[in-house]
Amino acid sequence: MIFFYCSLAITIITIALIIYLFLGFRKIKQLSAQPIIENQPSVAIIIAVRNEEEELEKALQSVCNINYSNCRIIVVNDRSTDRTAEILLDFKAHYPNLTVTTITELPDGWLGKNNALYQGYISSTEEWLLFTDADILFHPDTLNKALAYSVANQLDHLTVLPRVISPSPILNSVLATFTIMLMLHLQPWNAKNPRAKRAFVGIGAFNLVRRTAYEKAGTHVRIKLRPDDDLQLGFNIKSVGLRQDVLVGNEYVSLAWYKNLRQFIDGLLKNSFAVANYNTGRAIVNVILILISVALPIPVMLVFGSTSIRLMACAMLLSHMIYMTVIPPYKWWYALMIPFAGFVMAYTTIRATWITLKQGGIYWRDSFYSLAMLKGKE
Repeated sequence: MIFFYCSLAITIITIALIIYLFLGFRKIKQLSAQPIIENQPSVAIIIAVRNEEEELEKALQSVCNINYSNCRIIVVNDRSTDRTAEILLDFKAHYPNLTVTTITELPDGWLGKNNALYQGYISSTEEWLLFTDADILFHPDTLNKALAYSVANQLDHLTVLPRVISPSPILNSVLATFTIMLMLHLQPWNAKNPRAKRAFVGIGAFNLVRRTAYEKAGTHVRIKLRPDDDLQLGFNIKSVGLRQDVLVGNEYVSLAWYKNLRQFIDGLLKNSFAVANYNTGRAIVNVILILISVALPIPVMLVFGSTSIRLMACAMLLSHMIYMTVIPPYKWWYALMIPFAGFVMAYTTIRATWITLKQGGIYWRDSFYSLAMLKGKE
């Protein structure tokens, strides 16, 4: 009977959360539906790059061809050793609104990307700052529409959910579950609600923030050792009482995040333990929650359950399939991969925690950061 009532509770909670997710996602407006801004405020587009030769040309081409006259593109080359500097030199010769700042040494107590973005801010004077990554593709009207929405709604911070492109169907299916987990954690549709203290949003692909808001939130100085700097920037902006919101980007903001599942797992190793604030107990709790809420319920109920319990598992699976059908990228079969994705997330958290503790810190972009430094004890 305990198994039955546990299964019933999990089924009810799961279906309720799916409905909550669907209703929440429907509250997020589309960037494509926004108008073009008429009076353009000044914007600095700040991009940190390090050994980005593979994706940089295509991404920079999209940035340099946006329909926004009152902007400056600041690319910060953070100690690149490949063809990045050569590519930037060529772009600089063809686009007068593009400037390049070169970093040769990393200051103590900084992650490379965080320092590069901060140096970009120091090089700017514009009213608005757009922090973005070196592999993001923009529609020409992206910035126009984003600023129109921000100004009309008196926002201090706007993020845009990007369309993630990967050639791997397996990775895409895992990303769908990863997105569900992230959405439940952040509740981005409530970010604009000042009373929803735990709801915030920050996305490395598109963090558009007023200069005054960025400074009030403490700039990247406050998060100089956070691998999840994009999320932390959003958290800090919300925590000081500023106005933020999020839009769905679809074809207006896109990126090829990782090419396969292995790259995805390796990429998350640097920040999975950071999500738990480098607290081992909290990381273990996170793993247990992932296992009992995502990875195990449906397989365990189908294999070991009675007929009624198996029907509950089917009801959960059906609710997942409906959600995956009506929410981008509209692939119903991604629901079948949810248990697998849960195990991937749990494994990544365990591995990230173990490696960080074993090494006494993390390696990121060829630099080592001790656990004491990451915790702010050095």
